[in-house]
Amino acid sequence: MKLFKTKEARNAFYIGGMCTIAYLITYLGRNILSAISPQIIEEGVFGTEFIGTLSSLFFICYAFGQLLNGIIGDKIRANYMISLGLILSGAGGICFSFLTGYPKSISVIYGMMGFFLSMIFAPMVKITAENTTTAHAVYCGVGYEMGALLGAPIAGILSLFLNWKNVLRSGSFALILMGILCLIGFSVMRHKRIIKYNRYREVMDKEDRQKGGIRALIEHDIIRFTPIAMLTGIVRTTVVFWIPTYLTQHLEFTTETASGIYTVVTLLISSSVFLSVFLYIKLDNNMYLTILLGFAVSTAAFVGAYFIGQKWINISLLVLAIIFEQVASSMLWTRYCPSLRDTGMTSSATGFLDFASYMAAAIASSLFANSVESIGWGNLILIWAGLMLVGVLIVIPHRNPK
Repeated sequence: MKLFKTKEARNAFYIGGMCTIAYLITYLGRNILSAISPQIIEEGVFGTEFIGTLSSLFFICYAFGQLLNGIIGDKIRANYMISLGLILSGAGGICFSFLTGYPKSISVIYGMMGFFLSMIFAPMVKITAENTTTAHAVYCGVGYEMGALLGAPIAGILSLFLNWKNVLRSGSFALILMGILCLIGFSVMRHKRIIKYNRYREVMDKEDRQKGGIRALIEHDIIRFTPIAMLTGIVRTTVVFWIPTYLTQHLEFTTETASGIYTVVTLLISSSVFLSVFLYIKLDNNMYLTILLGFAVSTAAFVGAYFIGQKWINISLLVLAIIFEQVASSMLWTRYCPSLRDTGMTSSATGFLDFASYMAAAIASSLFANSVESIGWGNLILIWAGLMLVGVLIVIPHRNPK
């Protein structure tokens, strides 16, 4: 019996597998600073505010990089962008580990790492959407979302056994190696005609070009999905980043216990990608209702965490809130973005939405870091609940998907 019944399924497996592994390594690199921040703060290498500044700088560079690289991704081959982004970000991480005595240099390096890592996602979505069927594209999206979610617990596991410098160096070497593998792997797939670049641009040339790409994106409801990207970006990026610090400062766990809890928490959060597909199917493949449910449950769970201070119940509710926020986020990246392939602007639109997501995260990370001492973690949780409630209000007047 053949493993794959069709050639399309086999090709989707090759493309999705490569993208999933690449995105897992990408998120390993992205989550290392979060995982090692308790060690860095405890050793007095950097303070909480400087870590927050680095986080914000990373998100800003990543956001603007998504906007720029998303546009470029519709012009040049994805294998070059993805490989170069992985290799350069890995090189930056290695430099980071050797230059801790130079805060200004660290700021520049970490910001550039954000830009280099922004070269990966939008071209990856484009190459998947244009070379697989709609159904296979969703499953490929689930794969790389799963890879993204597993990056954080792997970083947490490394931080349990290695000092922070070795964690950073290990992740950086993994990025460089993955960059080389992607360059080779995608080149082989192109040679075997598993992938073809810019095939939907050819379709757009034959259709009514008077509509234009921007108008096509508006017709695909991108105006609604822009604030959705911003709201989910704040929680899936910024809130998850601050979990280790929240555990030590607010719930008063030890650094070692916080690292262990963070690993378990991020593993639990990674299950949200499967939950999103399950709910999507149960709701008759209605993307809007799935997103609405995600925002609604997340709002309720954050409110519960605000009122219940018992450590284990509190962290359980916080995890539940993040899981259901991730349900909404997964629908955005695995269902909505691949559906834009017939606009000829998959990479540009994905880059724009990621730009909006990370700009919101960058602003929020800085605000959270600077305000937590004045308003307290409890009130910060209430703010997170309010953001999810805004998401509910945005999605409520939804239209049924075609």
